[in-house]
Amino acid sequence: MKVIRDKDKCIHCRMCEMVLCPAGSAWRSLNEDECVGCGACAIACPETAIIVRKDNLATASSEKTVHVNGEKIKTSGLIRDALRDAGVIITEFPFEPSESNLIPTSTMPCLSGGCWSCAVKVDGRYALSCITPLHEGMKIELLGQMPALRVVSGFGAHTVGGVGTPYQLKKNEYPVEINCFTHGCNLRCPQCQNYGMAFTARGHLMDAEETARILLGLSIQHQVDRIAISGGESTLNPHWLLELIKYIRNEDNDIHIHVDTNGTVLTTPYIDQLVKAGMTELGVDLKGIHTRTFQRITGLNDTELADKYLKTSWAAVEYALTEYHDNLFLGIGIPYNQNLISLEEVEEMGRKIVNLKDDTQVCVLDYRGEFRKKELILPSYLEMMQVKKILNDTGLKTVIAQTSEGHIGP
Repeated sequence: MKVIRDKDKCIHCRMCEMVLCPAGSAWRSLNEDECVGCGACAIACPETAIIVRKDNLATASSEKTVHVNGEKIKTSGLIRDALRDAGVIITEFPFEPSESNLIPTSTMPCLSGGCWSCAVKVDGRYALSCITPLHEGMKIELLGQMPALRVVSGFGAHTVGGVGTPYQLKKNEYPVEINCFTHGCNLRCPQCQNYGMAFTARGHLMDAEETARILLGLSIQHQVDRIAISGGESTLNPHWLLELIKYIRNEDNDIHIHVDTNGTVLTTPYIDQLVKAGMTELGVDLKGIHTRTFQRITGLNDTELADKYLKTSWAAVEYALTEYHDNLFLGIGIPYNQNLISLEEVEEMGRKIVNLKDDTQVCVLDYRGEFRKKELILPSYLEMMQVKKILNDTGLKTVIAQTSEGHIGP
């Protein structure tokens, strides 16, 4: 691939400098023609000023001889290209078995180096398949057990909480949760309100135990009995997340552990493992009920993948409500902005949720202009009250509206 910078669109925001660039600096590599073509900076650019172009002009001189799990192959590009050429199945879903257990699989959901799901060993050291360029003689080894590592930042105390925070706590003027934010996301939401973390890897690379110790220390400092893990997308690296929750639970058997997620990779075996590890609250953002709406909100062009993500998120909600209704608190987020989703579809979502469990906590989120959709106007208080009424009229008993005047409801 070839990555170029459109100087007419670039506003010198230097967002690309937050990207984990294999060449050291995305800004410099693009200006000095040292780019290796991973495309991570294009994902993060809020102005779409960095453009990825397919470059099929690979020559014999650009090919490298590398070894993948001992198999010698000739290929060019990044480690992810070598894996694909070696017959490794590249998937966006953890816990998704291949058709044959003999076929190796690599999970590669974020493509920005933030989630660390695609880590491999190269000459005895960890490397990220999604962004690392090949070199001659490279020895690539897929890992049976992924490292419990993740890029994390944004540690602190939160006075409102997230989608999975019980509504009674949202009106507290004091901290209700200690939280952290994971880097890397599998969606490309053009109005992402946390794009600095979702699409970059310039946080702190941390193992699960170190992350847990910081969160537990903050919970003692602020006298808060709740810990939340958000993102980015928190569920992309299952090994790290499960180890984090287990460590927190082993240190404090009474503390609440809350995971906020888009639910798109949250399969039923994954939910089982999270609950077993000690998760007590789950917040799932359901970004529509129709695939075309989901694609509009998430920025995904691949209709088949978008449909699979959407179905997985709804299945996760249904499974959590039916299998864990007694020992797992579930909150659902529904985004609203008239330019992204219609009132009719919001009502349709409400009817589907009420058929699962009518007292499920639903929080309507007022989506504003951010990232690549700066023109979006924040919904007014009256708009959000209208959306809340529509959901209440479906029979939902616990509806909260996030508004410019605070959280209203239920």
